[in-house]
Amino acid sequence: MKLNKILAFGLMMSILMIAGLASCSKKSSSKNASRATGWNVDNKKAVKKQEAGPGLVFVEGGTFTMGKVQDDVMHDWNNTPTQQHVQSFYMDETEVTNFMYLEYLDWLKQVFPPTEENYKNIYEGASPDTLVWRNRLGYNETMTNNYLRHPSYANYPVVGVNWIQAVEFSKWRTDRVNEAVLEKNGYLKKNAKTQDVTAESSFSTETYLNSPTLTYGGNEEIVLKGRKGARAPKAGKDGKVTEAKNIYAQRSSGIILPEYRLPTEAEWEYAAAADVGQREYNIYKGQKKYPWSGDYTRSGKRQSKGDQLANFKQGNGDYGGIAGWSDDNADITNAVKSYPANDFGLYDMAGNVAEWVQDVYRPMIDNESNDFNYFRGNQYTKNKIGADGKVEIVTKENMKYDTLSNGRIVARNFPGQIAQVPVDEQETYLRQNFDKSDNVNYRDGDKQSTRYYNFGSESDNEKQKQEKIMYNSPKHNVTTDSLGKMVRKYDVSSKRTTLINNEVRVYKGGSWRDRAYWLDPAQRRYFPQDMATDYIGFRCAMSKVGAKSEKRKSPRN
Repeated sequence: MKLNKILAFGLMMSILMIAGLASCSKKSSSKNASRATGWNVDNKKAVKKQEAGPGLVFVEGGTFTMGKVQDDVMHDWNNTPTQQHVQSFYMDETEVTNFMYLEYLDWLKQVFPPTEENYKNIYEGASPDTLVWRNRLGYNETMTNNYLRHPSYANYPVVGVNWIQAVEFSKWRTDRVNEAVLEKNGYLKKNAKTQDVTAESSFSTETYLNSPTLTYGGNEEIVLKGRKGARAPKAGKDGKVTEAKNIYAQRSSGIILPEYRLPTEAEWEYAAAADVGQREYNIYKGQKKYPWSGDYTRSGKRQSKGDQLANFKQGNGDYGGIAGWSDDNADITNAVKSYPANDFGLYDMAGNVAEWVQDVYRPMIDNESNDFNYFRGNQYTKNKIGADGKVEIVTKENMKYDTLSNGRIVARNFPGQIAQVPVDEQETYLRQNFDKSDNVNYRDGDKQSTRYYNFGSESDNEKQKQEKIMYNSPKHNVTTDSLGKMVRKYDVSSKRTTLINNEVRVYKGGSWRDRAYWLDPAQRRYFPQDMATDYIGFRCAMSKVGAKSEKRKSPRN
């Protein structure tokens, strides 16, 4: 009898415990319950999947052999094969066109009128150099006068743009895209981006994220407190009015896109090779010679057999072929999408124009230091904090300009943006992953590269030390005087041994001026970042956040 009572009591306690666990489980599975604490939390309807920005296509990341070329007749020794891994990202479907770039120039002219003294150099500094078409023994004035602006060339890739201008275009594009996104989602006044913008109150993505009240010059009629149409103030049972929350869009909202930027060299080469669609090529041992399959520049498909697959120079004096027969339908550049896309859906990754990438050029890729998202050129900065403890916003009085080697003056920041300064010991102290702001020369002729390199004794003066660094290229100094005239100081030293320095950037891909040799995605060349040509253009990229693939579902929260 006593045993039965004990068993009955035990059974009852088990039932109560199971019921309690079920109750807890039910509560913890609530939509608003935190998986960490079980507390109810504000379950915002955040966008959990990144949307592709305008003009971009998805490139799923993976591993590939970077620098693998089938031909190396130049013997540059600058593309030794290395195994690299690239994260997923987005890339422009085509090169940036004249029409796209003119949109940028028109915006600059409206917001920063060249007639105003403070802004007189902005529009000119951003304009492509149309004189790149001139040739001492050629008549190219038609392109000089028409290529950028004539509607017949609207969908042709923009040229005459240096690396610095391409970077500034990418920054501008980031702000304009996010400005439109915020307006679409009700965080900005409708049509403010075209009607209310001025030089002192232009939109900056980073300013909005860090201090929304300073965006558009602090105009609360444009920068809305909470989404338009969000819950309005209501009177409670006690008659008190509860104010609506002052909620601005944040990174956690999921609608603000990462920045547009130039692709890294590794990203560009990976995207151009597009091994994803050609599984018969073993990416661990080699890759395709061109962005398409096969070892020839002509199509082997029945419906297009014999057609050229890219726009390039076919021989001396042959920029397109015989008229009306077996040509590539172009003499200079050609309209984008004139040739088939590669397996990632990207057009003109070989031919038409070569393209700027982010990287500072060095002859070797240091995969021993890093084989994941390889990039040389990191210069880390942080927001400048004023005496009042708040971020410092650029105004027309403290804008910064650079004078390029050709004397052109370009703006490096704009009103409404957050001023930037190099990172200091507060960010670098006792860190293992980086220890300074400028990392361009990391493991490249500095003390971390070799213990045998002569860096100069303590008795050497600064000039002697400069003579002994690894990349001792000429140190030209070009400035402008108070009257706007160029002051040129050329380096006439006979001890210079190279043209490589921290201001030369990699460009990839063949162009309309190049032989088929340069169409191989692994080929690499360099050019000064402040100079432009008639055969180098660019396209933008954007990092992908979240899952590697767009097809597979992310884990449930």
